[in-house]
Amino acid sequence: MQRRTLVQSAIASLATGALPAFAQGAWPTGKTITYIVPFPAGGTTDVLARLIAQQLGTALGTSVIIDNKGGAGGSVGSEIAARAAPDGYTMLGGTISSHAINVSLYPKLGYDPQKSFAPVTLIGTNPVVLVVNQASPYKTLKDVIDASKAKAGSGGLSSASAGTGTSQHLALELLAYKSGVKFTHIPYKGSGPAIQDVIGGQVDMMFDTTVVAGPHIQSGKLRAIAVTSAKRLPSMPDVPTVAESGINGLKDFEVVSWQAIFVPAGTPAPVIDRLHAEIRKILAKPDMQEKLTSFGMAPADMTTAQIASFQKAEVDKWAAVIKAANIKPE
Repeated sequence: MQRRTLVQSAIASLATGALPAFAQGAWPTGKTITYIVPFPAGGTTDVLARLIAQQLGTALGTSVIIDNKGGAGGSVGSEIAARAAPDGYTMLGGTISSHAINVSLYPKLGYDPQKSFAPVTLIGTNPVVLVVNQASPYKTLKDVIDASKAKAGSGGLSSASAGTGTSQHLALELLAYKSGVKFTHIPYKGSGPAIQDVIGGQVDMMFDTTVVAGPHIQSGKLRAIAVTSAKRLPSMPDVPTVAESGINGLKDFEVVSWQAIFVPAGTPAPVIDRLHAEIRKILAKPDMQEKLTSFGMAPADMTTAQIASFQKAEVDKWAAVIKAANIKPE
């Protein structure tokens, strides 16, 4: 009798469509997909999300909306995404900060960057560039180092970032640690407001991604001092690397940021596979490849398993840097 009841219930569920949509292969059903960006509008993650969202919505036959949830170096929005239903209707723009650095920086992070999420796509990698405003007297990294030494009594030169624990902040701390020079870190809630204050002269300098800083460098509002890649960028061939400065301690200096897309852990594999395939198609388009290159980004094409391995290595790398430099959240 009990077995017959269970069978009857299962048949009734099938008849009424009570099974989850993804179990029937109907995802997406037309319901809006929320693409959470854990930083304010105007930053790298936001720019890339807006380039992808509209085309992804068209490919899936539904709407993909951007929801900016900035704060704590990407941690606020990431925690919101981690707690969302794993049904394929929540995506997250994850970064080196939110998914590699923060776990070693914040003692009580509200999510696990590896266990709370499943990777979908690695969009690309890009170095950060040290910039000052157009009226700044500093033209080389040596100028910056010397000026900060001269102002050591007042904390050195001020440097903005998109928030504590972001790649911009870590690049600054690594520069300070390796050069032995003090700087004053000024965290903002995203790259947008931070870089505007550098342009306006309220802050001396900033490390930022080539995605955000590039247009301002091209327009002449900012001056590029050095890039953090191992080699010069094709998009900025006249800008030297930090390692090229010849300053003691900076010979092997390298910081490379990255951008990826994640979904909450437990999201069905067919949904992840579909998202991965559609987003890879978008990123492979010639105009998107050209745009990523113009941003100074190196496109990346990894499987979801490769992304997971890459992320683990990044978590371990930055844990070592944070410990060695004794970096603490502000």
